[in-house]
Amino acid sequence: MTTNRHPVVAPPGAPTARPPERRRTDSDLRGRARRRRGAVDLLGVVAWASAAAAVTLWLCSGPVDLSGFGQVLVAAGIVAGMIGTDLILVMLVLAARIPFIDHLVGHDAAMVQHGKLGKPALYLLLAHAALLIGGYAAESNANLIAETVALWNTADVLLSFLGLFALVAVVWTSIVAVRKVLPYEVWHGIHLLSYVAVGIAIPHQLSEGQVLAQGSWERVYWVALYVVALGSIAVFRFAVPMVRSLRHRVVVDRVEQIAADVVSVHLRGRALTRLNARGGQFFMWRFWTRTTWWHAHPISLSAVPTDEGMRITVRALGRGTAQLGSLRPGTPVSFAGPYGVFTDQARTSTRVAVAASGIGITPVRAFLERLDAPAGAVTILLRGRSPRDAFLWQEVIDWAHQHGHRVFTSIGSRGNGVSGWLSVADTARGASAASVFPDLSRSDFYICGPGRWSDLVEQDALRAGLPVAQLHRERFDW
Repeated sequence: MTTNRHPVVAPPGAPTARPPERRRTDSDLRGRARRRRGAVDLLGVVAWASAAAAVTLWLCSGPVDLSGFGQVLVAAGIVAGMIGTDLILVMLVLAARIPFIDHLVGHDAAMVQHGKLGKPALYLLLAHAALLIGGYAAESNANLIAETVALWNTADVLLSFLGLFALVAVVWTSIVAVRKVLPYEVWHGIHLLSYVAVGIAIPHQLSEGQVLAQGSWERVYWVALYVVALGSIAVFRFAVPMVRSLRHRVVVDRVEQIAADVVSVHLRGRALTRLNARGGQFFMWRFWTRTTWWHAHPISLSAVPTDEGMRITVRALGRGTAQLGSLRPGTPVSFAGPYGVFTDQARTSTRVAVAASGIGITPVRAFLERLDAPAGAVTILLRGRSPRDAFLWQEVIDWAHQHGHRVFTSIGSRGNGVSGWLSVADTARGASAASVFPDLSRSDFYICGPGRWSDLVEQDALRAGLPVAQLHRERFDW
């Protein structure tokens, strides 16, 4: 591992100093972090309270008939359906990219919670169908198959079954082992079935039975939930990105080759600072050419936008990203974002540790550009398998020297053991997160790089005493 001490010669586009009006203290940052955690906790309470409120309104609407076995099954099926449907709507809200939620927990964390709710929601809705069929069969003394066929004769119920099958497909393709063998476009297309599933289940919920009778508070409540969930998708996934893309008129300015398989795409537009993008955030980019229009790419900024320009840096990791190197000047670009909390807004301390590897350098480079930290408070580790992986390193090194911070580089094959995220030579010398980053337990640690490498860095840092709340990680997996 080496420490670079080169003269400061800022290349074109290198980060520049921007003195803050008032430097934030540890107390300021900790207070902001506490408020943010409180808002996150409140958001979780609201999400679970929405399911409790649905069941409570049903219980308060009148006496529940539990006089027979069939009635008990029906009541249990109703409760399971309400909670399962509520979880589906919460999942849609988490996937809607609502700015308030993104600013609190970040897109990555929101989608992790979105994924965790998928199986419980599906199991509850399967239980809803099974319990209702069983309850109706018990009440009418019919067999289960005959009762199921009878229910399918109702158009609304048949649609709800089709919606349930769509949810089964969504959850099945979200299993890690299955997802790894599917192209992103196929997985994404199947995942859009969740919107269809919710939509076609609405008539069944509003027309069948007396649970949501017209004029009841339950009906008003559920209609409001659907409006919030589906409205959030319509507004923040579609309408807002469309309006912003038309307003800012972003096009490709030029493509710069910076390594064998890495390019920087320079974009130009108008009034781009009004997007309020922060270093470390990413956008969903769609480049409108004959071969690239159908694929939205989640790519981080590699420099903080100016009023007329933005820059992203892309590594060819597949056919889609490889095509971006041949983009022509003037290519129209639509976008959604900015997203993510891999920014200085997530900080809890004036001390900052940064570890970046491979294409993970891009959000780190932008994150550092406007970072407000006292001289010597930032320590950066840049990791590469070979000198060919050192793209954008010089810009980071120049920024660090200009502001009085430290940069280490670790180049070569990875070592083994607990510090296997460093090179063989550095691991053999006993280097670790604790030795590279001083006072790690009182620092914010930002990690960005390949998944397995980032896992090793995270594990080493936690062993060194880093509190989980001070760990900030940008993920590239979907």
